[in-house]
Amino acid sequence: MTAADYRPPRWLRSPHLQSALGSSELRRRLGERQLAALHPTTTEHLLDGGDGVRLQGLHSALPGVQPRGLALLLHGWEGSVESSYMRLTAARLLAAGFEVFRLNFRDHGNTHHLNEEIFHSCRIDEVVLAAKDVARRFPLRPMVVAGYSLGGNFALRLALRAPAAGLALAHVAAVCPVIDPARTMAAMEAGLPVYLWHFERKWRRSLARKRALFPGRHDFDDRVLAQRLRPLTQWLVERHTDFGTIENYFDGYSIAGDRLATLQVPTDILMAADDPVIPFDDFANLQLPASTRLDVSPWGGHCGFIENARLDGFAERWIAQRLLDGSRSLSTPM
Repeated sequence: MTAADYRPPRWLRSPHLQSALGSSELRRRLGERQLAALHPTTTEHLLDGGDGVRLQGLHSALPGVQPRGLALLLHGWEGSVESSYMRLTAARLLAAGFEVFRLNFRDHGNTHHLNEEIFHSCRIDEVVLAAKDVARRFPLRPMVVAGYSLGGNFALRLALRAPAAGLALAHVAAVCPVIDPARTMAAMEAGLPVYLWHFERKWRRSLARKRALFPGRHDFDDRVLAQRLRPLTQWLVERHTDFGTIENYFDGYSIAGDRLATLQVPTDILMAADDPVIPFDDFANLQLPASTRLDVSPWGGHCGFIENARLDGFAERWIAQRLLDGSRSLSTPM
């Protein structure tokens, strides 16, 4: 299965329609139904992210099925384990014989109470340690990883750090990953206002919730929350990181240029050339090893890849197939 197999009908080829449908309430309900129809056993876990950090996630498995591997799923910014694409991808992977662990990043989903400090996108170390904790809890299975958007960026950075961290990964798949955060910010500022509004609204809500939970630590007022995305990000950098400037912060989680050149884990990346959030030009200068494949579709929007009026998604089928192929190359079912 390649991006050439994704051919949506003409009425579905708008990148904005694709992006809107991909995260719509209709898709959320579809994911809820598809996952529930499999009747998985799902348990909640609190993971060790180091230095007292706790991250939460959900492990799902089909009773009586011997797993061929364990798939770790990472959501996008201001998404969660309950996002439509997370549920739909989990359903596909469960049906393919995997166990699935959906991880919430700090301050995503209903996890704001677990840690006092605020989430930011350079908190990769705690995700690496949480992934190691997942591997310890579910051993003797090849671990594969998939992520969407910022979760795709985290998945690729996790793969870069995995060998040194002693984390064995069989394969990684990323859909529309953030490559150069500075250019992504600029693309949203120059594009349709709805994208900037969407992320600003969700982030303000998250920060307000954090303030309510830890008023002694987070005493910012509503004037802070009223800022647009760029100045609000600068406030975050100055108050809650050691990067000093927004440029240094963006560089801290950029994977542009040659930063993926040393990837040792076999990796697949799915990208839409018409993505309105992630500039496609970011991929032109990527230096990728031979074990990493970039699969580009003319259509798909940002993490959309909707195939038809039923809202079936190509991306979750693509992930399941790529991770299935990757796990088969290393192991047989237990």
